[in-house]
Amino acid sequence: MPRLPLIGSRARLAERYEPHADYGFFGPDSVTWKVWGHPTSYILGFARSVTIEHFDPNLAAAVVQSGGVKYRPHTRYGRTMRYFGMVAFGATEPTAKAADVLVKVHSKAIGHDPVTGGEYDANRPSSQLWIHMTAWHSILLCYETFGPGRLSAEEETQFWAECARAAELQTIDPATVPRSREEVRAYFEEWRPHLAASEAAQDMIDFILGLKVALPPDLPALQSLAFTPVTALMRRAIISTYPRYMRQMAGLSQGPIVDALVRPPTKLLHQVLASNLHLRLALMHLLAPQAVDVAAPAILGMPPLNPITMTPREAQARYGFEVPDHAHPDLRAKQRRRVFDDGVAPSDEGLVESQQHIGPLAPRETASA
Repeated sequence: MPRLPLIGSRARLAERYEPHADYGFFGPDSVTWKVWGHPTSYILGFARSVTIEHFDPNLAAAVVQSGGVKYRPHTRYGRTMRYFGMVAFGATEPTAKAADVLVKVHSKAIGHDPVTGGEYDANRPSSQLWIHMTAWHSILLCYETFGPGRLSAEEETQFWAECARAAELQTIDPATVPRSREEVRAYFEEWRPHLAASEAAQDMIDFILGLKVALPPDLPALQSLAFTPVTALMRRAIISTYPRYMRQMAGLSQGPIVDALVRPPTKLLHQVLASNLHLRLALMHLLAPQAVDVAAPAILGMPPLNPITMTPREAQARYGFEVPDHAHPDLRAKQRRRVFDDGVAPSDEGLVESQQHIGPLAPRETASA
């Protein structure tokens, strides 16, 4: 892990990072920067979203059958953090490119779902919307629960409008994205009949909730041991945000007393992190080094080379990328033929290309956006 000085000014910290080409899709006046930039997103919000995702049996099948979370957990964690960081804070061109490549990556995440008996396809708009909503909802819920508290009505309206804007980077129809707290609740309620918790899904949720996925695999044993009380606290804090029916599906028995006990120390820990830039960046270097160069300029308030924002649709048109739902039809069709007609594994071409834009597959390499 690169060492950060524990003393020094914001300007000295900023010298370590390159400014972005522009403000991306949101900018410093956005609620996205306010919420996604808070330390509650690093572990709590992120881990909540990627565990709840597994209640979609199609997504669980894609994750379990790919095996990536189990055999390269830290790089899978870091790559996902980097991509989410790019969407929230990154410059428009590299983020639009990363989103385009992600369609290729997801083209290989297809197959037969052993739980439903149907097919799964990670590029399916409904599956992408589930991933999108679990992420944005979880990040906001943990910000409200363990961070500064509830947004104002105006901020919340802006947050969900920005959530819909970010959906333009995925194979989602933005018109289907909920735009208010009430619509978000209705969305999750409508999804309940589609949710399931197979033994494999429960195993993945338990594996991720251990939070070792966030720690470097080469972390010295004593340092890893020192993190044990913190990860145990974070696990219980995350579970405290699950609704009762999700706890039952996941086989988690944590009750309201534990929920109440874990919240004050979790809030205090994140208050400390929020008040100290050096600790925040040091933690990010440890947990997700691939995401640091994306998020740090925004967290440090560094002006970009060109202080503009644009929408994803504007960026896709400017840089020559297709709208994601229509992107790479030949590759997606080829992958389907390989899997469903020929009965062989999909190719890795998108996955290999993604290393340039989302981060390396092998641990301890430096990503380049």
